[in-house]
Amino acid sequence: MGEQSIYSTRAHVFHIDPNTKKNWVPTSKHAVTVSYFYDSTRNVYRIISLDGSKAIINSTITPNMTFTKTSQKFGQWADSRANAVYGLGFSSEHHLSKFAEKFQEFKEAARLAKEKSQEKMELTSTPSQELAGGDIQSPLTPESINGTDDERVMPEVMQNSEPRAEATQNALLFTHSCGIKHFQKSNLK
Repeated sequence: MGEQSIYSTRAHVFHIDPNTKKNWVPTSKHAVTVSYFYDSTRNVYRIISLDGSKAIINSTITPNMTFTKTSQKFGQWADSRANAVYGLGFSSEHHLSKFAEKFQEFKEAARLAKEKSQEKMELTSTPSQELAGGDIQSPLTPESINGTDDERVMPEVMQNSEPRAEATQNALLFTHSCGIKHFQKSNLK
């Protein structure tokens, strides 16, 4: 589906003067359309404004951004990625409030999207239990299975210098599906 406009309004656009970092510099001679866009492919929200064919705002909304109402008709936010501070002058307090409300809504959506993508990355980057040779490396030890060093419970695993591959594989399978008690009774007799 790509990127599409999800909310638009009109405002006068300003940037903070990069030299003084104090004065507002108008970037449009008149009110222009300022739009929120959503890119469903990348799960990203942006604020975009064009003056003719020139992009005067291209700001990706991140969870740590804040939109601040500085007067009844003016609001601003900083975009560290674009190294810019943007200001918007609206024709009414209502338009400013609606823009600020949408900013908060899309900022929250960006935060949730970021958390979701981090969870996916954590799930896909967990270390595999397979070694290069294809053997299963078991995190199970006699202590982790029954909490003791009792040789009566697992005689084959403890008496052999190397655990049998099939016992180790069965331990992993049964630990996850049937539980440890079932494994101890049925597979180590």
